[in-house]
Amino acid sequence: MHPSSALAVVIVSWNVRDLLGSCLRSLFEDLDRSGLEAQVWVVDNGSTDGTPEMVAQTFPTTHLLVSHENLGFAAGNNLALRAILTQHATRNTPTIWLLNPDTEVQPGATAALLAALEANPQAGVAGAKLLYADGALQQGAFRFPGLIQLAFDLFYLPPRLYDSPLNGRYPRHLYEGESPFPVDHPLGAAMMVRAETIADVGLLDEGFWMYCEEIDWCWRMRKAGWRALCVPAAQVVHHAGRSTEQVRAAAFVALWRSRLRLYDRHYAPLKRHLARRLVRLGMYWKIHQARMACRRGQINAAELAAHLEPYQTVLSL
Repeated sequence: MHPSSALAVVIVSWNVRDLLGSCLRSLFEDLDRSGLEAQVWVVDNGSTDGTPEMVAQTFPTTHLLVSHENLGFAAGNNLALRAILTQHATRNTPTIWLLNPDTEVQPGATAALLAALEANPQAGVAGAKLLYADGALQQGAFRFPGLIQLAFDLFYLPPRLYDSPLNGRYPRHLYEGESPFPVDHPLGAAMMVRAETIADVGLLDEGFWMYCEEIDWCWRMRKAGWRALCVPAAQVVHHAGRSTEQVRAAAFVALWRSRLRLYDRHYAPLKRHLARRLVRLGMYWKIHQARMACRRGQINAAELAAHLEPYQTVLSL
């Protein structure tokens, strides 16, 4: 795997200019430190905070694609992926690293992911070990979601179980080692994918505007015979959710719209029916909880209305 031609990095950004700047600096520093070369692509999803100008001025070697609207994660990444794969159609196609703009690449992470894929030819995707800003472990790899995991997202279950295999988590000791370990899917914040795998299963599904795109992609990879890895030696700090904090209600609806799409694509009919029933029960439960909070004086009528709107929207999906 020749470093000068084998790697491209894609970052899709929306109104997180300063975080993107930190991400790009950390990426270029890691590439330089490791003696690697890469094409770096930034797709700006209609930012209004000066992101394109910052990228053009501060990181002039970056390939900048500017959209005048927010395309979402899947379509934004696909914009760059099509350009990269077309450009390399007649020569060595790259491995492609999808990075969130709210990440910071730690020393050696890029090389560790490349090495893991090179050593495991059956792996189509490899994810990094994600950390919070304070250095604590952030769960960055999961089992494909089932009905029990859905219940964890909707209802109050014993707190000690949230970090368990019942909720799709892998044991923490696996992250503490150096060896890559098999997973169902990594979090999309920092995942490296073979171009060969993309050619096999296709691009990200743009029907997922936000959330679950990487789960669907990895599920399609699994069905095509590819495997996924988490690489503890590849550490990446992830300042989670900075873009979606700007539109919380819309993000909540987008999350459940995407989850329902995921269930429709990958669940058998009975399981799909049960999943939709669980989601409806969960929304009714959240509506009840919000109304009780209003009666207790914890929120006012305007806050209640703001809480109810996304729950009722999900019920209509």
